[in-house]
Amino acid sequence: MATTTILRSRRSEAQLHALAGVEREIRVIDPNGRRKYLQDFSRAFRSYDYVIDLLELKLMVNAADVVLVADYHALPAAQRFAATLFEERAHPGDRPVVLGVETIFSRDQHILDEWWRREIDEEEFRQRIRFDLDWGYDWEPFYGLLVTAREHAEAIYGLDCMPREDLRKIGARDRHAAHKITEIRQRHPNAVIMVLFGESHLAPGHLPRVLRESLAAERVLTVLQNVDALYWHAAGEKQEQIQAVRVTDDVVCAFNSTPLEKYENYRLHLSRWGRTDEEGPDLTPTIYNLIDSLLRFLDINRYSSHNGTQPRFLIDLLPEVYCRNSDARLRRLLSRYEVAEEESGALAHYVEERGSVYLPQVNVFYVREFRMLYAAEEAARFLHHACRGLPMRGNGPVKQEACDQFYTRTLEYLLGYFGSRVLYPARPASPDTAAISRAACEAMAEAMMRAPASELESGAQRLGYAVGSELYDAYLRGEVTRSVLRHLFLTHLNESGRSREICLGLVRRLRSSRKKTRPSGAGA
Repeated sequence: MATTTILRSRRSEAQLHALAGVEREIRVIDPNGRRKYLQDFSRAFRSYDYVIDLLELKLMVNAADVVLVADYHALPAAQRFAATLFEERAHPGDRPVVLGVETIFSRDQHILDEWWRREIDEEEFRQRIRFDLDWGYDWEPFYGLLVTAREHAEAIYGLDCMPREDLRKIGARDRHAAHKITEIRQRHPNAVIMVLFGESHLAPGHLPRVLRESLAAERVLTVLQNVDALYWHAAGEKQEQIQAVRVTDDVVCAFNSTPLEKYENYRLHLSRWGRTDEEGPDLTPTIYNLIDSLLRFLDINRYSSHNGTQPRFLIDLLPEVYCRNSDARLRRLLSRYEVAEEESGALAHYVEERGSVYLPQVNVFYVREFRMLYAAEEAARFLHHACRGLPMRGNGPVKQEACDQFYTRTLEYLLGYFGSRVLYPARPASPDTAAISRAACEAMAEAMMRAPASELESGAQRLGYAVGSELYDAYLRGEVTRSVLRHLFLTHLNESGRSREICLGLVRRLRSSRKKTRPSGAGA
């Protein structure tokens, strides 16, 4: 009878030869496999306790409170196995089941909820979560999992945040996901939480460790799939087909594919991603980069999990970005939120002039033509809204007295202009700065109270640009610190009179600063 070593060699030799060529090609295109974070996963699971069958695996799943299912994104069999596991766990009359997925950003939860309520169809859902652009793997098996969950689950949640491509930030994504899972537990105290997340995140020292710190009393089970070392080790078992193995008390590994199939699928995806995009440039990374640059400049922590001196998980508030080929989708979105025809017309004119606009009612950044100056201003406008918790999202304009509305819009233009100068210093200074004073501001506000809405808007823009220009100059002189600037972005304006107080206080401060730095006359 053949020994385990011989069995392993015979079962594996041809596949290993084929696999070697695939892995070489992958390493040329994607060198990330050498990263410590990914190596942590490879080194963590080298052996197992014993072989189990699928029935034993299901019993272990049924006994858990939280089930972390490892996903090899390029392998459709991995998502289909997760869908089967989910459907089998969702017994009628048993505990409810909730699904969390890495594929969808937490910032896009509102889109997932719209699809859950059947308000949008599959195609719109796929486009708006940017599945092909931000994820890029096969849609059908993932969508099949979501459909299964919509039929059997109590809820579905997106768990991920940016940046996916920067492995230096991957630990922050683990902490973010653990926090979101903890929130799910608070919303669904009796549910079994099943999570589909990339396999490298499920090394013992990664997401499972962070999760156990916040949910110490929960029974957490990790279900791996097709781990290479375990597969090759199991190839030496006398049984012909190994369905699963128990790695430790709280880790199992299921086998539904071979390593060669895994890596061939990944190679095919790499090849597909290398093709030219015929639909034009994707501007989302550009817009997010502008926002991120402002965050770094202001020293705002986008991963902060509590309100206070930082907005709570600003990373989840990032806007959807629509580009030129999304015109029809944008019109449908505005129609769904009942944006008036007059307002839609004004937006069209605004976009025609500037090329882009941020829409706080729907938290959408629309770019018809990329112009750095205006895109930077709109990025700063978004950040101002996000730092205040997106007060207009889904609500339309916030109800304010005309005076408060004028000063709130002035602050928005002020910070938008200032942000654009930070990102694009070549922007010319505002020509109206000489007229800035507390009295001039109050006189303009008084005049705007009796003016049509369009004049109020243009007046707020003129004043905002003028004060923003002065603010930028004061920052360059070192008379305004980043701490002060951060406070301006973070201050909430809900309280009556608050926006007026901030505007006039800032004007007084800038006026005083300007007088101190003005050169004396020759005979003084």
